[in-house]
This record gives sequence, structure tokens and C-alpha cells, in this order.
Amino acid sequence: MELDGAAAFGALVLERREDTEVDRNIPLIATKASVARDRYRGATLTFRETQAPARRLIIDVRAYDDGVAFRYRIDDPAPVRLAGERTAFVPAGDPSCLATEFDRSHEKPFERQRISELATDKGYDVPLVCATASGRTHYAVTQSYLQGYTGASLWRQGAAMQVRLSAVPGREGPAYVSRGGLRTSWRVVMMAGRAGDLIASSLVGNLNPPPEGDFSWVKPGKAAWNWWSGPSKGATAEMDAFRRYIDFAAESGLPYALLDAGWAWGSGPCCEALPETDLTRPVDGVDMPALVRYAESKGVSLLLWAHWKHMAARMDEVLDTWVRWGIRGIKVDFMERDDQEMVDFHERIAAATAKRRLLLNLHGAYMPAGLQRTYPNFITQEGVMGAEWNKWTALITARHNLTLPYTRMLTGPMDYTPGGFRNRTPATFEVRDVLPFTQTTRGQALAMFVVYDSPLQMVADDPDAYRDTAGFEFIRRVPTAWDETRFLSGEPGRDIVLARRSGSTWYVGAMTGEEARTTHVSLDFLPGGATRPQCGKTARRPTNFAAANAS
Repeated sequence: MELDGAAAFGALVLERREDTEVDRNIPLIATKASVARDRYRGATLTFRETQAPARRLIIDVRAYDDGVAFRYRIDDPAPVRLAGERTAFVPAGDPSCLATEFDRSHEKPFERQRISELATDKGYDVPLVCATASGRTHYAVTQSYLQGYTGASLWRQGAAMQVRLSAVPGREGPAYVSRGGLRTSWRVVMMAGRAGDLIASSLVGNLNPPPEGDFSWVKPGKAAWNWWSGPSKGATAEMDAFRRYIDFAAESGLPYALLDAGWAWGSGPCCEALPETDLTRPVDGVDMPALVRYAESKGVSLLLWAHWKHMAARMDEVLDTWVRWGIRGIKVDFMERDDQEMVDFHERIAAATAKRRLLLNLHGAYMPAGLQRTYPNFITQEGVMGAEWNKWTALITARHNLTLPYTRMLTGPMDYTPGGFRNRTPATFEVRDVLPFTQTTRGQALAMFVVYDSPLQMVADDPDAYRDTAGFEFIRRVPTAWDETRFLSGEPGRDIVLARRSGSTWYVGAMTGEEARTTHVSLDFLPGGATRPQCGKTARRPTNFAAANAS
């Protein structure tokens, strides 16, 4: 570690080693499995300087079946100031990796490059997903349990990927200042034989503390959403427009409707917070308590959007007001940082919403690091180049969509916001802000609801796009949280077949990239005697198996 205002550690000697072995099952709430196995062998290694002042450095290490993790600790009541970490990962050989540029939005595409091809003048986000030269092992370098620390990026230095801590913008001095002592985040390397086998791993979540209190009230589900199909700036905030989405949610059996930007003026050019915004007062003409009563009369709960700066300034007052209105969840946007202050904000709002039994969706957020384990009400987050980019670019290709399950999705749920039903081929696709197109098929839109992790899943398109259309019935009934997840086959950027179980029903999502393909899937994982599906227009659809496929 690079200490600020203190001498670097000198020669160290191992003073004490404490071993531990854990094998337990962790019950989960609203995620990709109902139970996570937490099985590892660990050690706490206490080192002491051989010369005065004889300071102690503690390293925690763990070895799992699906990866390894380590972190540093200093047990001292005095604050610790860190200019940075000297931690670096040195891959064997020059592996082929899927890397994404480190950007404040954390919404860049993943590109396949060798380590030697990565730039040295910019950072890369986590996870960095690589394959050994033999192709028999795939691994992802990431981080976990950021609470009380700061985020980081990876920078190439020769053959190594060096950890660089994220500093608070405009704050002079070290990247990180503790309140006393030090506990860094976990540095994690997830490992599996196949790239897709990393998807079911619970490692990132397991490294976080368990929840405290009752979270049985957390209800996953799908939400009608009034932003994606409309203008991205100056969204309409009329009562009839909001009631239209509430009606659509009720008609479709969706438990939630998300009222996004427009109900309160929240952001101006370049997503800056507008000072005149007051999150305790809707804009003129919007009666939020009346909208809540209208939604409740139809069995729909409302979620509200807010700019993080407006929320941070008056968090308790705003949340208490929203609870009085009857709001059931919130979406907070535009944080676009992962430094110490922003990591603290993420935990602070997760705790504040949990206390009030509110669901939390953090948009404009950094990559997940397992905070959902501690606060299950933190039900999804962005940090992904998702469907909203169809409104202003042609970057959301089938190949991009087939890269996300093997990369971004490894670290936690992602609010990609699927459901685009105005489908075009790449040749006929055009960028437009209102009623946007996607350059992928209806089948891929359906399969995303199985393949993509998000216990709170948006149904992104305009209500008129779904009425009397093929496939929407599947969206209505597909779950958003699961009891079990199994990767069946596929390669990053090319294809994927993923099976998920809800109760006794299995759902299979199959997606392919730009090239059509036929895939034969073994269903040997089904319990004995289970009915297997048949293909064709007259095939019987068994009650214990549902499928969505895509090209």
C-alpha cells in the first residue's frame, strides 16, 4: 500500500496465522438463486515490521471452489491515509480478455483484446474477464465489499494490471482517508472451466456481510416505465400520461409502474441537477398522493425517479415524504462516480431505504460489488450499456448483448431495461429518441427476461407496442427472481443458453449474435420424470417448462 503522510511498511515477518474452513448455505432474497453455498478455506495472516515502529499488517485470504479473494487490514484506531494500492494482477502469458474502458458512467462496451493490446494511458473497469491460453480456465478480476472503502480501476503496466484507487473529485490529498484503521475491499478472481460457468457464481455476494433484520417484504417483479419510449429530455409530467402507464401495468399484471424524469424537474443539460428542484413537491399539475391512490386501486405500486444530488441533500426528509405519499421504491440517477464519498452514499441510501421498506434501484451507478447481499431491497442497478443507448447510438448490437452475460452480469444484477418491441435488422435500424428501435429480434427481447439478472425488471417499451402482439404473454408471466441458475452452453459475444428455475418451473433463454445457429440443449438437469418440450406449432407445452429463444 502507498501510505500518505507515513513511511511505507518496512521488512515484514509473519507473526501469526489463523486458519478457518467454512461450508454453509446462505439463504438469499430476490436474486438469481434462493440459496448460495459459501464454501472456502481461509487464513488471516498477521505480519509485523521487523524494525520500529513495528506496525502490523493483516492480510485475509480465501480460496473457494470458484475463485480466490484477499484484502488488507490495519487494526489501529488512528486514521489511515492511502495514496493508492500497489496491488497488481499479472496474468500468465498474454491472455485474451474482455475489457471495458473505465468511464464515469460505467457504460462502455466490452471489447476482446490481449493484455499486451490494452492501452497504458487509460484505466479499465471491473470485471476484466480473461481465458488462459489453453482455454480450459476462464477468470474474472473484480472487487467486492466496497463499504467503507473506495472503488478502483485497472491500469496496464507492462504485463501487469495495476489497481488504481478512485479519488474524490476536487478533494486534495490521498485517494482514501479512513475514520480509523483500515479494511480494504476484497480483490477477487472468479474462476471456472467455461466462461458461462462464472454466471451462477455467488462469490461476489458471499464476500459481503449478511443482512440484518427482516427483508421478507422485498418483492421482485416487473415495472411499466414511462421514459424509454418517450423523449429523453423534458419528459411529459401530466396526470393522464402517468395514469396510462399505471393502467398498462394493471392490465398486464405488472406489480410496479416507474414514474421517471418529469414528475419533478430533476436534471438539465448534461444531466446536471437543477437547483430549483424540490423532491417533496411535484411539478404543478401532478398530484402524487392521488396517483398513488389510483395505482393502489388497480393493484399497482409506484416507484419514483430522482437525481442523486437532490436526494443526498435532504435524504431523510425526501424519503419520509415519499413514504407518506405511499411510494414503494425509488430510482436514483447520475452518481457516475465510485470514490470514497460515492461509495458511502450508496450504502447510506441502501440503509435509509431499507429502514423505510423501499425498493432501491441505483442508476448511473458503478459496477456491483455485492451490496445487494447486505441490503436485499437494493434490488438492481445500472452500470451497464443497456437499451437506453438505442435512443442515440447504434452500439447496442446482438454481439454486445451476448457479451454482457459473460462480463458485466458476473458482478450483480443489471438494469439493462429490456423489452424493446420495435425490432429492426441492423440494416434497417435507425437511431431515434421517441419510440426507439432495437436492432435485434423479438425473440432476443423475450430471452433477455430470462438471461439478464434483474429482480426488478423494466418493461421498457410504450404500452401500444405490446397490445395484441406475439410474445408479450411470455413477458407477463416470466419471473424476475429465481431459485436456481444453470449455464447450459454458449460463448461470449456469440451465443448463450441459460436455464433458470422458479419453484418447479424451468425457463430457458437462448440468444445468438449476428449469425443464426441451431443449438441442441441437454435437459438432463430436469428432475426425473419431467416432461420435455417438443418443437413445432403443435408441440405440447408442459407446465413445468417454458422457453424463450432468440436469433
